[in-house]
Amino acid sequence: MITAEFVYWLVAALFVAVAVIRAVDRTDTRRFGSAAFWALLAFCFVYGTYVVDKSGSAFVEGLAVLAVAVLAGFGFPGRGTALTTDEPTRERLAQRYVNWLFLPALLIPLVAVVFGSVLKNVKPGGTPLLEVGSETVIGLGVAAVVALVVGMALFREPNPMVPLREGDRLLGHIGWAAILPQFLATLGLLFTAAGVGTAVGKITDSVLPHGLLLLAVVVYCLGMALFTIIMGNAFAAFPVMTAAVGWPLLIEQFHGNPPAVFAIGMLAGFCGTLVTPMAANFNLVPAALLELTDTYGPIKAQLPTAVPLLACNIVLMYVLAF
Repeated sequence: MITAEFVYWLVAALFVAVAVIRAVDRTDTRRFGSAAFWALLAFCFVYGTYVVDKSGSAFVEGLAVLAVAVLAGFGFPGRGTALTTDEPTRERLAQRYVNWLFLPALLIPLVAVVFGSVLKNVKPGGTPLLEVGSETVIGLGVAAVVALVVGMALFREPNPMVPLREGDRLLGHIGWAAILPQFLATLGLLFTAAGVGTAVGKITDSVLPHGLLLLAVVVYCLGMALFTIIMGNAFAAFPVMTAAVGWPLLIEQFHGNPPAVFAIGMLAGFCGTLVTPMAANFNLVPAALLELTDTYGPIKAQLPTAVPLLACNIVLMYVLAF
Protein backbone atom coordinates (compact mmCIF):
# COMPACT_ATOMS: atom_id res chain seq x y z
CA MET A 1 0.00 0.00 0.00
CA ILE A 2 1.23 3.50 -0.87
CA THR A 3 0.84 5.80 2.12
CA ALA A 4 0.83 9.57 2.50
CA GLU A 5 4.09 9.42 4.41
CA PHE A 6 6.10 9.40 1.20
CA VAL A 7 4.59 12.79 0.32
CA TYR A 8 5.66 14.25 3.65
CA TRP A 9 9.16 12.84 3.22
CA LEU A 10 9.26 14.23 -0.31
CA VAL A 11 8.39 17.68 1.02
CA ALA A 12 11.04 17.23 3.69
CA ALA A 13 13.61 16.43 1.00
CA LEU A 14 12.79 19.73 -0.72
CA PHE A 15 13.23 21.62 2.55
CA VAL A 16 16.59 19.89 3.12
CA ALA A 17 17.72 20.95 -0.35
CA VAL A 18 16.64 24.54 0.33
CA ALA A 19 18.46 24.46 3.69
CA VAL A 20 21.68 23.36 1.98
CA ILE A 21 21.32 26.03 -0.71
CA ARG A 22 20.81 28.66 1.98
CA ALA A 23 23.74 27.44 4.08
CA VAL A 24 26.28 27.59 1.23
CA ASP A 25 25.13 30.98 -0.10
CA ARG A 26 27.92 33.25 1.16
CA THR A 27 26.19 36.34 -0.22
CA ASP A 28 23.45 35.91 2.42
CA THR A 29 24.58 37.29 5.76
CA ARG A 30 21.70 35.49 7.53
CA ARG A 31 22.17 32.20 5.74
CA PHE A 32 22.63 30.01 8.82
CA GLY A 33 19.37 31.13 10.44
CA SER A 34 17.48 30.55 7.20
CA ALA A 35 19.12 27.15 6.74
CA ALA A 36 18.20 26.19 10.31
CA PHE A 37 14.57 27.19 9.68
CA TRP A 38 14.16 24.94 6.64
CA ALA A 39 16.20 22.10 8.18
CA LEU A 40 14.05 22.10 11.32
CA LEU A 41 10.91 22.14 9.18
CA ALA A 42 12.22 19.13 7.25
CA PHE A 43 12.89 17.37 10.55
CA CYS A 44 9.29 18.03 11.67
CA PHE A 45 7.89 16.44 8.51
CA VAL A 46 10.08 13.34 8.84
CA TYR A 47 9.97 12.88 12.60
CA GLY A 48 6.20 13.34 12.57
CA THR A 49 5.97 9.89 10.99
CA TYR A 50 7.41 8.36 14.16
CA VAL A 51 5.26 10.51 16.43
CA VAL A 52 2.13 9.27 14.68
CA ASP A 53 3.08 5.60 15.04
CA LYS A 54 4.04 6.19 18.72
CA SER A 55 7.69 5.23 18.20
CA GLY A 56 8.90 8.82 18.64
CA SER A 57 8.40 11.39 21.37
CA ALA A 58 5.91 14.15 20.64
CA PHE A 59 7.95 16.32 23.04
CA VAL A 60 10.86 16.37 20.59
CA GLU A 61 8.55 17.37 17.75
CA GLY A 62 7.11 20.10 19.94
CA LEU A 63 10.56 21.50 20.67
CA ALA A 64 11.32 21.58 16.94
CA VAL A 65 8.06 23.41 16.23
CA LEU A 66 8.83 25.96 18.95
CA ALA A 67 12.31 26.47 17.47
CA VAL A 68 10.75 27.10 14.04
CA ALA A 69 8.36 29.63 15.59
CA VAL A 70 11.25 31.40 17.36
CA LEU A 71 13.24 31.65 14.13
CA ALA A 72 10.19 33.05 12.35
CA GLY A 73 9.82 35.60 15.14
CA PHE A 74 13.39 36.77 14.51
CA GLY A 75 12.66 37.31 10.82
CA PHE A 76 13.87 34.04 9.36
CA PRO A 77 13.99 32.69 6.76
CA GLY A 78 15.51 35.37 4.58
CA ARG A 79 15.14 35.86 0.85
CA GLY A 80 16.19 32.96 -1.36
CA THR A 81 18.68 32.94 -4.17
CA ALA A 82 18.32 35.61 -6.82
CA LEU A 83 19.66 33.35 -9.57
CA THR A 84 16.88 33.21 -12.16
CA THR A 85 16.11 34.20 -15.72
CA ASP A 86 15.98 37.89 -16.62
CA GLU A 87 12.97 39.69 -18.05
CA PRO A 88 14.02 39.48 -21.75
CA THR A 89 14.64 35.75 -21.40
CA ARG A 90 11.22 35.19 -19.85
CA GLU A 91 9.54 37.17 -22.62
CA ARG A 92 11.40 35.20 -25.28
CA LEU A 93 10.44 31.86 -23.69
CA ALA A 94 6.82 32.98 -23.31
CA GLN A 95 6.62 33.82 -27.01
CA ARG A 96 8.20 30.50 -27.89
CA TYR A 97 6.09 28.18 -25.73
CA VAL A 98 2.87 30.27 -25.44
CA ASN A 99 0.10 28.09 -23.93
CA TRP A 100 2.44 25.12 -23.38
CA LEU A 101 3.71 27.05 -20.37
CA PHE A 102 0.54 26.03 -18.52
CA LEU A 103 0.98 22.29 -19.11
CA PRO A 104 2.97 21.47 -15.92
CA ALA A 105 0.55 23.46 -13.77
CA LEU A 106 -2.52 21.83 -15.36
CA LEU A 107 -1.07 18.35 -14.88
CA ILE A 108 -1.12 18.74 -11.10
CA PRO A 109 -4.93 18.86 -10.62
CA LEU A 110 -5.42 16.34 -13.43
CA VAL A 111 -3.17 13.71 -11.85
CA ALA A 112 -4.59 14.43 -8.38
CA VAL A 113 -8.13 13.86 -9.68
CA VAL A 114 -7.11 10.54 -11.25
CA PHE A 115 -5.70 9.38 -7.92
CA GLY A 116 -8.65 10.68 -5.92
CA SER A 117 -11.40 9.29 -8.15
CA VAL A 118 -9.97 6.33 -10.08
CA LEU A 119 -6.91 4.80 -8.42
CA LYS A 120 -8.50 4.94 -4.98
CA ASN A 121 -10.76 2.09 -6.14
CA VAL A 122 -7.85 -0.12 -7.25
CA LYS A 123 -7.34 -3.02 -4.83
CA PRO A 124 -4.73 -5.51 -6.03
CA GLY A 125 -5.09 -8.72 -4.04
CA GLY A 126 -7.93 -7.17 -2.06
CA THR A 127 -5.65 -4.55 -0.48
CA PRO A 128 -6.14 -0.90 -1.45
CA LEU A 129 -3.35 0.45 -3.63
CA LEU A 130 -3.50 3.82 -1.86
CA GLU A 131 -3.90 4.60 1.83
CA VAL A 132 -7.61 5.04 2.53
CA GLY A 133 -8.47 8.68 3.20
CA SER A 134 -5.19 9.99 1.76
CA GLU A 135 -5.70 9.27 -1.93
CA THR A 136 -5.81 12.93 -2.96
CA VAL A 137 -2.74 13.84 -0.88
CA ILE A 138 -0.79 10.99 -2.45
CA GLY A 139 -2.00 12.05 -5.88
CA LEU A 140 -0.89 15.62 -5.22
CA GLY A 141 2.62 14.42 -4.35
CA VAL A 142 2.84 12.25 -7.46
CA ALA A 143 1.39 15.10 -9.55
CA ALA A 144 4.10 17.48 -8.36
CA VAL A 145 6.82 15.04 -9.43
CA VAL A 146 5.13 14.44 -12.79
CA ALA A 147 4.79 18.19 -13.39
CA LEU A 148 8.47 18.68 -12.51
CA VAL A 149 9.62 15.99 -14.95
CA VAL A 150 7.35 17.25 -17.72
CA GLY A 151 8.46 20.83 -17.13
CA MET A 152 12.14 19.95 -17.32
CA ALA A 153 11.55 17.92 -20.48
CA LEU A 154 9.39 20.61 -22.06
CA PHE A 155 11.91 23.38 -21.43
CA ARG A 156 14.90 21.09 -22.11
CA GLU A 157 16.49 21.79 -18.76
CA PRO A 158 18.92 18.95 -17.80
CA ASN A 159 20.25 20.55 -14.60
CA PRO A 160 18.18 19.47 -11.52
CA MET A 161 19.61 22.40 -9.55
CA VAL A 162 17.57 24.84 -11.63
CA PRO A 163 14.15 23.84 -10.20
CA LEU A 164 15.69 23.53 -6.71
CA ARG A 165 17.07 27.07 -6.89
CA GLU A 166 13.75 28.33 -8.22
CA GLY A 167 12.04 26.58 -5.32
CA ASP A 168 14.49 28.26 -2.93
CA ARG A 169 13.77 31.63 -4.52
CA LEU A 170 9.99 31.22 -4.25
CA LEU A 171 10.14 29.93 -0.67
CA GLY A 172 12.42 32.83 0.19
CA HIS A 173 9.84 35.29 -1.11
CA ILE A 174 7.04 33.55 0.79
CA GLY A 175 9.09 33.20 3.96
CA TRP A 176 7.56 31.94 7.22
CA ALA A 177 4.07 32.26 5.70
CA ALA A 178 4.76 28.99 3.86
CA ILE A 179 4.07 27.06 7.07
CA LEU A 180 1.14 29.16 8.31
CA PRO A 181 -1.52 26.74 6.95
CA GLN A 182 -0.07 23.91 9.08
CA PHE A 183 -0.07 26.07 12.20
CA LEU A 184 -3.63 27.25 11.56
CA ALA A 185 -4.84 23.68 11.05
CA THR A 186 -3.32 22.81 14.43
CA LEU A 187 -4.99 25.86 15.95
CA GLY A 188 -8.36 24.61 14.69
CA LEU A 189 -7.77 21.22 16.34
CA LEU A 190 -6.80 22.94 19.59
CA PHE A 191 -9.94 25.10 19.54
CA THR A 192 -12.09 22.03 19.00
CA ALA A 193 -10.33 19.95 21.67
CA ALA A 194 -10.54 22.83 24.15
CA GLY A 195 -14.31 23.03 23.72
CA VAL A 196 -14.37 26.55 22.30
CA GLY A 197 -17.45 25.68 20.24
CA THR A 198 -19.33 24.50 23.32
CA ALA A 199 -18.34 27.63 25.25
CA VAL A 200 -19.43 29.92 22.41
CA GLY A 201 -22.68 27.95 22.17
CA LYS A 202 -23.47 28.57 25.83
CA ILE A 203 -22.84 32.29 25.40
CA THR A 204 -24.99 32.61 22.30
CA ASP A 205 -27.75 30.51 23.85
CA SER A 206 -27.90 32.84 26.86
CA VAL A 207 -27.79 36.03 24.77
CA LEU A 208 -29.85 35.24 21.65
CA PRO A 209 -33.62 35.60 22.02
CA HIS A 210 -35.32 32.26 21.32
CA GLY A 211 -37.40 31.88 18.18
CA LEU A 212 -35.67 34.53 16.03
CA LEU A 213 -34.45 32.61 13.00
CA LEU A 214 -32.97 35.57 11.13
CA LEU A 215 -30.86 36.59 14.11
CA ALA A 216 -29.54 33.04 14.50
CA VAL A 217 -28.61 32.95 10.81
CA VAL A 218 -26.83 36.30 11.10
CA VAL A 219 -24.87 35.13 14.16
CA TYR A 220 -23.84 31.88 12.47
CA CYS A 221 -22.68 33.53 9.24
CA LEU A 222 -20.95 36.43 10.99
CA GLY A 223 -19.36 34.00 13.42
CA MET A 224 -18.05 31.88 10.56
CA ALA A 225 -16.52 34.96 8.93
CA LEU A 226 -15.08 36.27 12.23
CA PHE A 227 -13.51 32.98 13.32
CA THR A 228 -12.10 32.55 9.81
CA ILE A 229 -10.49 35.99 10.09
CA ILE A 230 -8.96 34.96 13.42
CA MET A 231 -7.91 31.44 12.41
CA GLY A 232 -7.22 32.08 8.72
CA ASN A 233 -9.13 29.00 7.60
CA ALA A 234 -12.87 28.45 7.19
CA PHE A 235 -12.38 24.71 7.68
CA ALA A 236 -10.91 25.41 11.13
CA ALA A 237 -13.73 27.83 11.99
CA PHE A 238 -16.44 25.41 10.85
CA PRO A 239 -16.41 22.93 13.78
CA VAL A 240 -16.36 25.80 16.30
CA MET A 241 -19.36 27.70 14.92
CA THR A 242 -21.26 24.55 13.95
CA ALA A 243 -21.01 23.22 17.50
CA ALA A 244 -21.96 26.62 18.90
CA VAL A 245 -24.80 27.76 16.62
CA GLY A 246 -25.13 25.69 13.47
CA TRP A 247 -26.28 22.38 14.88
CA PRO A 248 -28.06 23.27 18.15
CA LEU A 249 -29.96 26.28 16.79
CA LEU A 250 -30.25 26.18 13.01
CA ILE A 251 -30.70 22.41 12.68
CA GLU A 252 -32.24 21.14 15.93
CA GLN A 253 -34.30 24.19 16.91
CA PHE A 254 -35.27 25.65 13.53
CA HIS A 255 -35.13 22.36 11.54
CA GLY A 256 -32.92 23.71 8.78
CA ASN A 257 -31.70 21.66 5.84
CA PRO A 258 -28.20 20.55 6.98
CA PRO A 259 -26.50 20.48 3.55
CA ALA A 260 -27.79 23.95 2.70
CA VAL A 261 -26.99 25.43 6.11
CA PHE A 262 -23.47 24.10 6.29
CA ALA A 263 -22.58 24.71 2.63
CA ILE A 264 -23.68 28.35 2.80
CA GLY A 265 -22.05 28.64 6.20
CA MET A 266 -18.72 27.64 4.65
CA LEU A 267 -19.23 30.27 1.96
CA ALA A 268 -19.78 32.84 4.70
CA GLY A 269 -16.50 31.72 6.25
CA PHE A 270 -14.71 32.18 2.94
CA CYS A 271 -15.79 35.83 3.02
CA GLY A 272 -13.53 36.12 6.06
CA THR A 273 -10.73 34.43 4.13
CA LEU A 274 -10.76 37.34 1.68
CA VAL A 275 -9.96 39.95 4.34
CA THR A 276 -7.45 38.33 6.72
CA PRO A 277 -3.66 38.21 6.60
CA MET A 278 -3.92 34.92 8.51
CA ALA A 279 -5.02 33.31 5.23
CA ALA A 280 -1.46 33.65 4.03
CA ASN A 281 -1.74 31.32 1.04
CA PHE A 282 -4.58 33.47 -0.35
CA ASN A 283 -3.45 36.96 0.57
CA LEU A 284 0.17 37.30 1.71
CA VAL A 285 1.76 34.72 -0.59
CA PRO A 286 0.42 36.26 -3.84
CA ALA A 287 1.63 39.68 -2.71
CA ALA A 288 5.08 38.23 -2.03
CA LEU A 289 5.29 36.26 -5.28
CA LEU A 290 4.18 39.25 -7.33
CA GLU A 291 6.52 41.50 -5.32
CA LEU A 292 3.76 44.01 -4.63
CA THR A 293 4.78 47.17 -2.80
CA ASP A 294 1.66 46.89 -0.63
CA THR A 295 1.70 43.60 1.29
CA TYR A 296 -2.00 43.95 2.07
CA GLY A 297 -2.97 44.95 -1.47
CA PRO A 298 -4.99 41.75 -2.15
CA ILE A 299 -6.99 42.23 1.07
CA LYS A 300 -7.80 45.85 0.22
CA ALA A 301 -8.90 44.81 -3.26
CA GLN A 302 -11.09 41.97 -1.97
CA LEU A 303 -12.78 43.83 0.90
CA PRO A 304 -15.45 45.51 -1.30
CA THR A 305 -16.42 42.04 -2.54
CA ALA A 306 -16.28 40.24 0.81
CA VAL A 307 -18.78 42.43 2.69
CA PRO A 308 -21.69 42.32 0.19
CA LEU A 309 -20.98 38.65 -0.47
CA LEU A 310 -21.36 37.90 3.24
CA ALA A 311 -24.70 39.72 3.23
CA CYS A 312 -25.81 37.68 0.22
CA ASN A 313 -24.94 34.44 2.00
CA ILE A 314 -27.02 35.48 5.00
CA VAL A 315 -30.00 36.14 2.74
CA LEU A 316 -29.51 32.88 0.82
CA MET A 317 -29.36 30.82 4.00
CA TYR A 318 -32.46 32.46 5.44
CA VAL A 319 -34.45 32.00 2.23
CA LEU A 320 -33.25 28.60 1.00
CA ALA A 321 -32.26 26.54 4.04
CA PHE A 322 -35.53 26.66 6.04
